[in-house]
Amino acid sequence: MANPITRAFGRRVRKLRTKRGISQEELADRCGVHRTYMGRIERGETNITLTNIHKVARGLGVSVASLVDETKGGYERAKGSERSDQV
Repeated sequence: MANPITRAFGRRVRKLRTKRGISQEELADRCGVHRTYMGRIERGETNITLTNIHKVARGLGVSVASLVDETKGGYERAKGSERSDQV
């Protein structure tokens, strides 16, 4: 099961990719990773390395900081919804 941080990061990557009109396969090519790995990133199924975070940011044309900073908000929302599910 994916953790809230990797899920939030994956949602951020997917949002930026679709906003730019880029297919998952095209983004994978830009980043130099396999298309199935990109799918796992977007679904939050993998704990992405710092090296690959840099590749994804470059492929999307954003800074690492903006990619990760925006992920924090998604993580906080996901964490809050998990707590409400447990009550």
